[in-house]
Parts: sequence; structure tokens; C-alpha cells
Amino acid sequence: MPDPASLLLLEEYRDYLGLQRRLSEATQSVYEHEVRLLLEQHPQLETIQAHEIESYIQMQVETRDLSERSVGKLLSALRSFFTYLQLQKVRMDNPVLQIPRSHHPVPLPQVASLREVETLLESIDTSDALGFRDRTIFELIYSCGLRISEACNLELNDYQIRYLRVLGKRDKMRILPVGEVAQSFLKTYLEEVRPLLVGARRSEKALFVGRRGHKLTRQALYKRFMTYTGLTDIEAKVHTLRHSFATHLLEGGADLRSVQELLGHSDIKTTQIYTHVDTTVLQDAYRRFHKNEEDPS
Repeated sequence: MPDPASLLLLEEYRDYLGLQRRLSEATQSVYEHEVRLLLEQHPQLETIQAHEIESYIQMQVETRDLSERSVGKLLSALRSFFTYLQLQKVRMDNPVLQIPRSHHPVPLPQVASLREVETLLESIDTSDALGFRDRTIFELIYSCGLRISEACNLELNDYQIRYLRVLGKRDKMRILPVGEVAQSFLKTYLEEVRPLLVGARRSEKALFVGRRGHKLTRQALYKRFMTYTGLTDIEAKVHTLRHSFATHLLEGGADLRSVQELLGHSDIKTTQIYTHVDTTVLQDAYRRFHKNEEDPS
């Protein structure tokens, strides 16, 4: 939570949005929320630089699975806030203006090959409780194509043998099959590892917890994952596991509608954009199924 001085500044900023800029209540709430998140991680507003804000935005994209539209709102909120700081003589410049406005500011993460995914997961040291927890959660994310927020928000009763109940965006519920490898890790995690992490906090409902038994945060999980990628020199982010899950399914012959349901996309167009299907796969499907592709023999 921001310190008292930051909270006061945030309250004054909200007044500025309503009284001077005359923004709607909805927009005021969005802007205030985004600025509050920034203040929680970067309270030193007088000295924060553009590259630090850009890194912060990239982390938000990853941990919150932000769409291009949501990133636009985030940039607008931060741009407005630093303009306000200029008006209040808190600082002379607006560092957000140095961040380029790309037409496509959120490039989709690269797909990792099956071998790269295996290498990354196998590199995690499972000899201690936190390492075993990490291996379990990343196996589950890849097995089910989860968003990082969905994985962190899972509760104990969301997992039943072989199936996982996931609450996605806009409170859309889906039931997902869990692969055998992820099942095996979950069994050991639930029986042996989670009790060690929870300790006396036996009433904790979160499936994945930190060293003190509290619900694991997206930021903590993101940082742990980036540590593992650094050890393996594999260029990936947590969302790469979800992206790879979908792509590997399509390459294996799964139909687009099934992948759409597994990912929890409301519109199949999102799935089409999200999954980079190799053109050779598409060409093969066209040759096999299109009515105009006659067998020359």
C-alpha cells in the first residue's frame, strides 16, 4: 500500500481529474487504480526515469495479461498523472512522454519450442519447497494454458483429480483437463509441500502460497520465472507458456474452436491472432479440407 503522503497525493489527483479535467467517474477510477499500482512499486516520483516506467509497464502487461486497449489506458493514466505532477511542481518533466506510442504496443510473446519448455521446467531445482512449488505452478500453467493471474487466484477446491476449475476474464468459468505430469506434481505439492509452506495458516484457501503461507502474488511469480529464464538463457515470460500451449495444440492437430474454449477467449478472432500457426500447418489443412482443392489423381 502507498505511504500516507502518496495516498494524499492520489486523493488530490482524483480531485484534479474530476474538477479540472471533468473526466467521467469510470475514467477517474481507472486512472486512480493505475497510479495506485505504480505508487506501490515506485514511490519515488521525483526521480523515476522513463526506462523504469517502461519496464514497469512491461511487467504489468505480463502479470496482468493486458490487452492492447488496456495498455493504452495504462499509458494515458500515467501520462495524465505526471502532467499533474508537473502542474504541482513536483517535477519538471513528464517521463511517460518519452515512451513511444507504438500502434501495436503489446507484441505477443514468442513461442517456445517443446524442447525449450522442457528445458526451462527441468532447470527448476525442486529440492526445496519453493522450487517444487514453482515447478508445479509452471507445469500447470503450461498444461492448462493459464494466465498468470488465473494461476495465482486458484483455490484449493478448484482442483479435482484430472480437472481444474478456472475463473477467467469477466468472471468466465471454464473446466480444464490437467495433464499427467502436472497432476503428478500437484499430488506431491498438495500432500507434502503446501503443508510446509502454509504452516499454522491452515485456513488459507489459495492453492499456491508463498514462504509465509500467504497467497502467491503475480509479481512474485513473475520474478521467480524470470530468474529461471536467466539461468537457462531461454527468452521467455510466464505468458509464453500459455502462448506455447495453444500453439503446440494447434500444431498437434487440435481445432481452433477447441483451443478457443481452453484459452477462455470470447471471440475466436482473438485465438487466431494469439496463436501463431505455422503457415505449413495452415496449407496442409487447406489441401486436406478445402472443397476446391481437388485430388489431381
